[in-house]
Amino acid sequence: MTGETYRNPVLNADWSDPDVIRVGDDFYLTASSFTKVPGLPVLHSRDLVNWTIIGHAVTRGYDDVRPGCGVWAPSLRHHGGRFWIFYGDPDVGICWVSAEDPRGPWTPPHVVKPGSGLIDPCPLWDDDGQAYLVHAWARSRSGVNNRLTLHRMAPDGSRVLDEGTLVVDGDLLPGYRTLEGPKLYKRDGTYWIFAPAGGVEQGWQSVFRADSISGPYEDRIVLEQGGTDVNGPHQGGWVDTPSGGHWFMHFQDRGPYGRVVHLQPMEWGDDGWPVMGDRGEPVAGGPVPVPGGAPSAPATSDDFSGPGLGLQWSWQADPDPSWWELRDGTLRLACVPGPEDLGRRPAVLGQRLPGEPCTVTTTLTLEGEGRAGLAVVGGASASVGVERTPDGTAVVCGDLRPVPVGDGRPVTVGARIGEGALVTFLADTGDGLCEVGEPFQATQDKWVGAVLGLYAAGDGEGHAIFEAFTVHIDGHIER
Repeated sequence: MTGETYRNPVLNADWSDPDVIRVGDDFYLTASSFTKVPGLPVLHSRDLVNWTIIGHAVTRGYDDVRPGCGVWAPSLRHHGGRFWIFYGDPDVGICWVSAEDPRGPWTPPHVVKPGSGLIDPCPLWDDDGQAYLVHAWARSRSGVNNRLTLHRMAPDGSRVLDEGTLVVDGDLLPGYRTLEGPKLYKRDGTYWIFAPAGGVEQGWQSVFRADSISGPYEDRIVLEQGGTDVNGPHQGGWVDTPSGGHWFMHFQDRGPYGRVVHLQPMEWGDDGWPVMGDRGEPVAGGPVPVPGGAPSAPATSDDFSGPGLGLQWSWQADPDPSWWELRDGTLRLACVPGPEDLGRRPAVLGQRLPGEPCTVTTTLTLEGEGRAGLAVVGGASASVGVERTPDGTAVVCGDLRPVPVGDGRPVTVGARIGEGALVTFLADTGDGLCEVGEPFQATQDKWVGAVLGLYAAGDGEGHAIFEAFTVHIDGHIER
């Protein structure tokens, strides 16, 4: 990305199910986080291209790792001087959190409609003061999907006021399957539902319009892969700029990299329907929507000098304060018990896998008994690190025979992530940073991409001290 033009994806990591709004000259984006803690990340931009993480809207999750549960696709809105994020927890119901400042503090989650399989909600406060809520359904919990339901909602968001109306039945639309992720808007007296269908890997973006919020709605496909290499372009949000431009942000599923975010130009055609991208196909890039902004990106590298963990980090379940400490520019992780499978261990501190080739390094010292290191965690997991063995401290990596490195000395470990998310682990066993172990293919987990993680495992007696965590992408250091 440069000062006046951009290239997609503008967020090249797993920012799944994005929604975006503008408040004044500022843009805000949130994304689903499933069981990560903290969850519901909040990002800020001045141009829709350069983004930074400014906080999280949910601070609690589960005690254990539950793939595919938790915070599903959110909708972000600004109403009544407050920011609102509505999201579905498929095992609880439709929830929201609210804040005056998008950096927080946010309210605890409020359940506006309890029930299983209720997902992808979006509110609309109409011009006459009435409030509405649309949502989709998860077949895994409710037994149905491919339909959108509309409720009247109390204007304060406290509850829904009716049993709901089926406003779009995908089963009645030729070729439609897995209709979900609705975003509800009103423009010039017309009601619009932007909703994807067809599944995350091969789907498309549709829009529905009606003169009455309860329908009937007519539909049109407005964005699909066509002749591009952007598979399944869909599920996101429409936003305008202060100058009157229109844009659509959506994701593309890239397997182990997760769901990366693209930015499409959008205009309203002479027939009143939106036209996205290049005549309905994704663009590779173009002019920055609001020129003149400073380059920025969500943080990745961390020197651990801050008063708290960087906003790029999250745990796989609710953390215990005893697990970690920042001290003298280092991160100390306690060697705590947990599942052998790192993908199911709550005490893994992780961040999103960059969507392009990179090299990640950190230096750690193991104090006491245990094992610690750098991991790539997804549907399958692998790591490189150090372990206390009967013969002393050694570098360990998969089936590699432990390589003694001497007790109490710092050891640099790393991972080179190549094309297709093929991982080569690295370690300095005395002769500089070299490849160790066998290559590992990173894989996605349940609806999330792989993550880079730091861990320390043991009986609670040992500690691992991590120095700076550094991410190098395309020959430069990402910060």
